[in-house]
Amino acid sequence: MLASLRARPVFPNGSRSSNFRRGFCCRAEDQSVSVVTERQNKKKVVIVGSGWAGLGAAHHLCKQGFDVTVLEGGYELGPKTKSLSPDDAGIRGFWYPYRNIFNLVDELGLKPFTSWTKSAQYSEEGLEFARLPFTDRLTSLPLMAAVIDFNNTDTAWRKYDPITAREILKQFGCSERLFRDVFDPLLQVGLFAPAEQCSAAATLGMLYYFVLANQKNFDLVWCRGTVREKIFQPWTESMKIQGCRFLEGRKVTDVVVNEETGCISEVICEKESFKADAFILAVGISTLQEIVQNSAALCGREEFLKVMKLNSTDLLTVKLWLDRKVKIPYSSNVSSGFDGACAWTFFDLSTIYDEYKDSASTIVQADLYHANDLLPLKDEKIVEKVMSWLSRCIKDFENATVVDKEIGRFPKFLTHFFPGSYKYMMRGPTSFPNLYMAGDWIVNRHGSWSQEKSYVTGLEAANRVVDYVGEGAFARIVGVEEDEPHIQSLRSFNRNLYDIRAQLPFSNYFLQ
Repeated sequence: MLASLRARPVFPNGSRSSNFRRGFCCRAEDQSVSVVTERQNKKKVVIVGSGWAGLGAAHHLCKQGFDVTVLEGGYELGPKTKSLSPDDAGIRGFWYPYRNIFNLVDELGLKPFTSWTKSAQYSEEGLEFARLPFTDRLTSLPLMAAVIDFNNTDTAWRKYDPITAREILKQFGCSERLFRDVFDPLLQVGLFAPAEQCSAAATLGMLYYFVLANQKNFDLVWCRGTVREKIFQPWTESMKIQGCRFLEGRKVTDVVVNEETGCISEVICEKESFKADAFILAVGISTLQEIVQNSAALCGREEFLKVMKLNSTDLLTVKLWLDRKVKIPYSSNVSSGFDGACAWTFFDLSTIYDEYKDSASTIVQADLYHANDLLPLKDEKIVEKVMSWLSRCIKDFENATVVDKEIGRFPKFLTHFFPGSYKYMMRGPTSFPNLYMAGDWIVNRHGSWSQEKSYVTGLEAANRVVDYVGEGAFARIVGVEEDEPHIQSLRSFNRNLYDIRAQLPFSNYFLQ
């Protein structure tokens, strides 16, 4: 087993004495040998994936003195462009409860974020929250009973996961307009699918994390450029200084298992192999499915076969340069209800990105989720549709002309939390003692979502490595803020009701 090996010094010419030096003299080749020996003595960790989860794990393990190698699969799911990387896709912006990410950028000494801003939501009738009748808003209150009942435990997930988001909203009396103009669009941009295709458990978890737990802090900040440029690049440079290696274009095709120990001994990337004491897979669902399909070792484990039942949704990104300034009231916007299309978001990059602050034109980006029917279209047709929708949100777009464009197609890129998906999702530990998982789709009990959850699961995976090899300190993970007193009281009352009901005859007889 690799963990039991110890590096031995190499003496040139077979002489033990020839390597001794007198005084303080030191030659370059001696320093090189010293560095190699030091690396050989360190515990080795290979991390597959270089998003929030993979970099989070690498960051902590580097600080603990591990020999870390990060395998980057490249941009096989989309274009390698300056304006967009996969790390900018999905739920955009950084929300108040992302406390672990905010601690990270403070530690790195970075200032990547804008000031706190508000978002808007558009429908065919205009700005939606301003138009939504008070009676419709009131119909959202009964749903809070389900949100309070959902406490992110395994029991709660199994109870609500088989139900669709539309069903749970209907059960609790949501009005037709509130559903059509508010909840359904929010779910499509938060869970990347229509309400009838979203798990009620994921819906309640997301609503609690982004809304109920932070009622006074619903604003968000934006990265003043791409996440890759403003955060990931300086972050990886800091890790390289600590000895971390980043190898691009390495696509994992298989793993090798040590039959005696039951541990993974190496990962295979086509003609290359990488040995280590521990491994972390910090990849999305579609990437893991591809790895599992090619690996006889992973196909032999039920937990990995279950992953093949999971789904991902498509993402289309459209970045447009316009010939004039268009006044966009809010930097970030959710929009829906146009031509029966999926919900989408658009962002005023002219006010968010530093590089566009002085531009005489407007640069806007639209992200379209669950965009299966739009990916096959020609670029020109996509631009025509997006400009039509933008014009119906904000009239000034009608007079603008597109002078440049950038289209990003990301098939099967975003996690789909469909009803019943929970039982197929993986946990952080696996049946291989030295293999761990991380990512926004991994089951954990922290309660966070999106980028923050990815980063937290990376830290959790790093802690499992520390525990497994018995070296280093554990990463400190900041928990989600405690419930406000009235929410704590309601949840306590709810638990007491469940305890009483569990003692009644036939409590487990009827379908829960």
